[in-house]
Amino acid sequence: MKPEDLIRIAESLASGRAGNLLGRPRQAELRRAVSAAYYALFHTLANSCADLLVGTRAANRSDQAWRQAYRSIEHGYVKSQCTDRRKRPILRRFPAGIQAFAAQFVKMQNLRHLADYDPFEYHKRSTVSQLIAETKVAIDQFNQADRKDRVAFVVFVAFRLRPN
Repeated sequence: MKPEDLIRIAESLASGRAGNLLGRPRQAELRRAVSAAYYALFHTLANSCADLLVGTRAANRSDQAWRQAYRSIEHGYVKSQCTDRRKRPILRRFPAGIQAFAAQFVKMQNLRHLADYDPFEYHKRSTVSQLIAETKVAIDQFNQADRKDRVAFVVFVAFRLRPN
């Protein structure tokens, strides 16, 4: 799944161009836009985990290993690693762009849960558009971070540290 495709889908849904002839997005479209924006973050992380730990070129990697690394990212564990007060000193060691990505991941995961499961949640087009723009920036900042920092972050959020 390509994060940039999910961002385009989110933008289309939020704009009202995704099938609504009136040009005003329905609440269902705005909710799906929030969800698509969150999944753009999630798949950025999953792609990075697989690419950075296994490799990007199909000829030089095991597809099974790549798939396993991609699927190793757990929504709840990433959130807990990024919000656990005991982990904050570790998180603060990452560059600002990765910290911003982590904060946006947690924020969007919370908003996705509301969008997907709270029947009374209401979204404004302008707010959803702002969330999508923030998500794009967070993804760009993450992708521009040094490789070693991205590797360290995906290890931090993908693998549980066992006590000695």
